[in-house]
Amino acid sequence: MKHLLTFLEYYIRFRIETELGAETVTAKPNLELGESESPDALERFLIEHNFSEAEIVICLLAIVPHIDAGFITRIITSLLPAGGEFAEFGGIKGKTHRGIIPTGETAVYVLAGNDPLARMEAKKLLDGSSRLSEQNIVTLGPVAKGESLISGLLMVDHETMELMTTGRQVKPSLNTDFPASLIETGLTWEDLVLNNDTLNEVKEIETWLQYNNVILNEWGMSGIIKPGYRVMLYGPPGTGKTLTAALLGKFTNRDVYRIDLSMVVSKYIGETEKNLGKLFDKAENKDWILFFDEADSVFGKRTSVRDAHDKYANQEVSYLLQRIEAHPGLVILASNFKSNIDTAFSRRFHSIIEYKVPNQNERKQLWEKSLPKGIPLAEDVSIDKLASMYEVTGANIVNIVQYACLQKLKKEVEAIQLEDLLNGIKKEYLKEDKMFG
Repeated sequence: MKHLLTFLEYYIRFRIETELGAETVTAKPNLELGESESPDALERFLIEHNFSEAEIVICLLAIVPHIDAGFITRIITSLLPAGGEFAEFGGIKGKTHRGIIPTGETAVYVLAGNDPLARMEAKKLLDGSSRLSEQNIVTLGPVAKGESLISGLLMVDHETMELMTTGRQVKPSLNTDFPASLIETGLTWEDLVLNNDTLNEVKEIETWLQYNNVILNEWGMSGIIKPGYRVMLYGPPGTGKTLTAALLGKFTNRDVYRIDLSMVVSKYIGETEKNLGKLFDKAENKDWILFFDEADSVFGKRTSVRDAHDKYANQEVSYLLQRIEAHPGLVILASNFKSNIDTAFSRRFHSIIEYKVPNQNERKQLWEKSLPKGIPLAEDVSIDKLASMYEVTGANIVNIVQYACLQKLKKEVEAIQLEDLLNGIKKEYLKEDKMFG
């Protein structure tokens, strides 16, 4: 990393001295990559992405405040000891960071100086269609209305920063800027009990995840087939929708993020779109599976326009349609009822899959899979009777089994008792306002 920072220092000195007409100008440095037998994380990152020299300069400018807070300040002070304004260079001071934080203006100046044509070319490396931006490696921060677009900060998200500087791949955690949490499972497809029709439709999603890149890239169909795959899973709670999403991720080696809609939906006009925009921007090139649980709250039916609030609520739905259709990955929406989802969305799904309450045979399988192996059942416990008499979901059964196991340990009895299983069933029925008895 040290030689890359030295390269950046000499590059900045060369540019400033050249533009200011200094008597002695530092030679423009040569970029040396791949010459070390054991390159560090940063050098490996730059080599793997095959960046141009200009893109590497932008990357180094973006991360240098996180590595050496006084790096740019020392260079500027040595070249301009009298101080004063240096507007061309850009850069700002943060609220807590006391060094100079580079902006897009900094990158354009370091790369192109005051040459108008060269500056226009440099700006292209920072716009939304650039490789750095599209891959969410370096992006420009927001700017005040009417100000130069390149006056935004050069921003690198936490995960990319860790990968560039330490080589560690960290996963984003739930926060206000990323309203989603990773969901994982230790279960397998054998643990997901569904009817054959539902399971076959789920397997079609897995097929898309495995072979979509072949169709788009190797078969040259990217101009014909839209990117991404959109699925709606609907049915009562506890029937396996979340587990399905987790298993799809597990067996195709993709991270699955469940979106916390309470952090996305805002009563303030425009904020919901902003929150979702940040989420989709971050997920753009990550190959994640996005799982919108209880999607009705955002993706529900549009209303007739009675006031400004209705107008903006409908604009939110339209915005979501655009972002979901443009997203290149798998988006799963889960709802308790198919009828709750706007028909404008329904037409855009590749699959709409119903999750039914398990039948008697499926409930028997769920009981058998959920009860702990090696722990005896009391003589009066019949799995067949439990499966035939009580209409419960897989999630219900897990809760019932957990309750009965805890009661066994508390009572210090040898076997899981029928009384405790029935009390567990009663608790689940009461949650759902169902009659028990």
